[in-house]
Amino acid sequence: MKPTIIDKVRDTIKRYDLIAKGDLVLVGVSGGPDSVCLLYLLKSLSKPLGFTLEICHLDHMLRKDSTGDAQFVRSLAVKLGIPAVIGKIAVKKSASAGSLEEIARDIRLRFLGKAAQETGAVKIALAHNLDDQAETVLMRILRGTGLYGLAGILPKRRLYGYDFIRPLIRVQRREIESFLRRKKIKARLDKTNREEVFFRNKVRNKLIPLLEKRYNPRIKESLSNMAETISLDYDYLNRSCLRAIRVKRDRMNLADFSGLHPAMQRLALRLHISRLQGSTRRISFTHIREIEDLILNRPVNSIVDLPKGIAVAKKAKSIIFYRR
Repeated sequence: MKPTIIDKVRDTIKRYDLIAKGDLVLVGVSGGPDSVCLLYLLKSLSKPLGFTLEICHLDHMLRKDSTGDAQFVRSLAVKLGIPAVIGKIAVKKSASAGSLEEIARDIRLRFLGKAAQETGAVKIALAHNLDDQAETVLMRILRGTGLYGLAGILPKRRLYGYDFIRPLIRVQRREIESFLRRKKIKARLDKTNREEVFFRNKVRNKLIPLLEKRYNPRIKESLSNMAETISLDYDYLNRSCLRAIRVKRDRMNLADFSGLHPAMQRLALRLHISRLQGSTRRISFTHIREIEDLILNRPVNSIVDLPKGIAVAKKAKSIIFYRR
């Protein structure tokens, strides 16, 4: 028998140890189909699996109808009897430079982390699904990426001191839409998802349909399966790197570094950057090569500047990672 959507979510929770008995899970709900579906599925599983829920919604104030999304989520919380944290931040006013998408994402994640702290939640559930996974992997291939980028969206990831979990990561968007139709559940629709201003929308609406039609009708599943396999490979290498080198937040011993395989050296650099800024977003192949050149060829006290105000300095026996 073909597994149902709730079977897939239950299996994903168990497979990746996403939720434990007694957990308070904060669910990020935008009001869109994916997050509304996630909320209903988690609510149906909360009693048998022994966890509780709270809802969190952030109005980015990027669209004229964004207040309608907040009102919808507030009403949904009342309907389901689940406490909700509703916030509002003018993202454009907070965006001084850089990608608006990236800035909005960072603000949203920090808001979710703050809400989790205030509510006592130990997990934060987001509604990324298999289609999102395929799109993300394909976008990274087109932009250029390494092993970590090909691992895509991880089912569970530690950010800002909290576990962000994705129970829908093995569920396709069409399954979500089918579930909502079958249960007659309404959700808000974001019209900007059809606009081809953003790179992701171009990949979603143009490239993936082309690949499905002309090359591989199961391209989404293929990309998702690849990401799952690579994420396990990356996790193994990551653990091996941590055993091989003393990873501290601000520095790395050059003698330890020089004894590593080049693949492990690059992973060690990314680990240190991630420890400092919370992720390796915007850290490109060129940045890693520049740090390698710093270590191998440049004199002591030389410095390499990285995105997001991060810098790397070479000392006699170590390199130091710090914020400018």
